[in-house]
Amino acid sequence: MHTISTGKATLVGGGIASLAAAVYLIRDAGFEGGDIRILEADHVLGGSLDGTGNDTDGYLVRGGRMFEAHYGCTFDLLDGIPTLTDPDCSVTEEIKRFTEQVVTSSKCRLVIDGGRVAAPEFGLTLRNKWDLIRLSLLSERTLGDTTIAEYFEPHFFETNYWTMWCTMFAFQPWHSVAEMRRYVRRFMHLLPGLNRLEGIYRTRLNQFDSIVAPLVRWLDKQGVIFELGSRVMAVEFDASRSQVTALTVRTDELEQRFAISPDDKVFVTLGSMTEASSLGSMTRAPSRPERPMLGTWALWQQIAEASTSFGRPDRFASDISKTLWESFTVTLDNPRFFEFMESFTGNPAGTGGLVTFKHSGWLMSIVLAHQPHFANQGDDVFVFWGYGLHPHNLGDAIDKPMLECTGAEILTELAHQLGLAQESHFAGAQCIPCLMPYITTQFMPRSPGDRPAVVPGGAKNFAFIGQFCELPDDTVFTVEYSVRSAQVAVFEACGAAHSVTPLYRGMMQPGVIISALRTLLRNGRAREKTELWGQSKVPE
Repeated sequence: MHTISTGKATLVGGGIASLAAAVYLIRDAGFEGGDIRILEADHVLGGSLDGTGNDTDGYLVRGGRMFEAHYGCTFDLLDGIPTLTDPDCSVTEEIKRFTEQVVTSSKCRLVIDGGRVAAPEFGLTLRNKWDLIRLSLLSERTLGDTTIAEYFEPHFFETNYWTMWCTMFAFQPWHSVAEMRRYVRRFMHLLPGLNRLEGIYRTRLNQFDSIVAPLVRWLDKQGVIFELGSRVMAVEFDASRSQVTALTVRTDELEQRFAISPDDKVFVTLGSMTEASSLGSMTRAPSRPERPMLGTWALWQQIAEASTSFGRPDRFASDISKTLWESFTVTLDNPRFFEFMESFTGNPAGTGGLVTFKHSGWLMSIVLAHQPHFANQGDDVFVFWGYGLHPHNLGDAIDKPMLECTGAEILTELAHQLGLAQESHFAGAQCIPCLMPYITTQFMPRSPGDRPAVVPGGAKNFAFIGQFCELPDDTVFTVEYSVRSAQVAVFEACGAAHSVTPLYRGMMQPGVIISALRTLLRNGRAREKTELWGQSKVPE
C-alpha cells in the first residue's frame, strides 16, 4: 500500500540522486508528479552523468561510472523506466542485455614500455597482501582518517595492483584508506577478474543518453516540474533545526525566498564532483578555478553552519590540489585510430575497458566504448574518452603539466605513448579537455560526522542525498551510492511502506572470500620469495 502525500516536494539539484528521489516519491510515497519540483542551477539535468555534443564540434563526457551485477538500488530504480527507443524494454533490461552481448574482458589492461600486458600480475609482496587482507578486517573506527599512503608501505604504490586499482577507481595515495576498505569489501567478488576488468556492466550509449534522458522523459510525463537555471543560495531552518522553513533561489532574472511548510518535503543534494568544471579545446587549455567552495559546496557550507549534525564540507573540498584530475573526449571522423587500437589491444571497441599507460607522467588512461556512443552520432564518427590521474605532472612528449595543455597537445602525448604518428591517426580530431577540481572530493580522509546522515536525527521535513551523506558500507563515486541515498531519503522521510534494497555483502559469502584469497595469494608469488612480512602503520 502506498502512502498518500498531502504536501509538496522540492529537490535541490538535478543530478541522478534527485531524479531517483523524484521517481521514488511518485512510485512509493504517493506524490503526484505536479507536486514535485526539481531546482537545478545548470540548464541541463543529470549532474555528473552528462553527455553532449555533435559530429562537427565534437562530443563530451566528463566521465563515466562503473556498473556491476549487484547494484540493487540502481537496477530497482531503472526497472520501471522505459528506454527511449523501446517502450516495452526497461533501462535495466537494456543494460543487462547489452552486457551479455558486449562482454568485457580486457586483453590489454596496461601498456608498459610500449607493449601491451594482458591480465597483469599484481606484483604484490607478502607484506602487501597481508595489508590488504587486514584492511578488509579492520573497522572504520580503527582506521580513522588514516590515508592510503600512511597504511601501505612505499613498494605497494609501485605494483601493477595499485596501478590498476587507482586508475579504475581514481584513488590517490593521500585519499582515505577507510574509503578504500569499503571498496575492497564491496567489490571483493570482482577481484578474480580485476586485471581483465571482467564483471563490469556498461550502458549501450553514454550514461546521459542511456539513463538520464529516459528518467527525465518518464518524470516529465508524470508532470514533475523542472526549474533549470535555478540555483539555491540558502536553506533556512527553524530554531530546533528540525524543519526547513525557506529556500532562497537565484535565477537569471532575480533572487527570491520561498517559504516551506511543515507538510512539505525538501531533499538537498550536498556537494558535487563536477562543480566548477572547465572545458578546453584543441587550441585552449581549460581554465583553473579562482576560489574554492563554489556553487553546491558554498550551499553545503551555509547549511553546515546551522548544525554540527549537517556535516563538514571543508573536510572534502578545502584543497582542490588533492581532488583534481582531467579528462578528455576525442571525436574522430575516420576509423584509423580505432582500427589501430583494436589490433594493438586485441579487443574490439567496447570489450576491453580502460587501457592505462603505467609509466606515463600523467598516468594516462583511455577507453574505447562500443560505437555509437551518442544517440545522434553519425556512422562515420568515432568517440573515445581518457583521463590523466596525475595532471600536475609533466608529460613525456609534452614538457608541461596536463593542466596547461590544449586538446592538440593531449593528443600529441597520447600518440607518443603508443608510438603513433599524430598526423595520420588524429588528423581532423576534436579533443575536448575537461578539468574537474572536485572530482575525487568524496575520497578525502574523513571522520565520523563529516558526512551527515541521510535523515539527520530529529529532522521532520528534509533529508540529504547524493555522494556526501553517510550510507554505511556502500561505496561513494558510484551511481549506486546516489540512488541508494535517494531511496533511503524518501522511504525514511516519507514513511513509505517499503524496505530499502539490501546492500550486497559478498564479504559475508564463503565462496567469494575463498575465490578472492586464491586470486590474491596466487598473483606475484615469485617476487615474494625475497620479501619479509611487516607491520602496518594502523594499530591493532
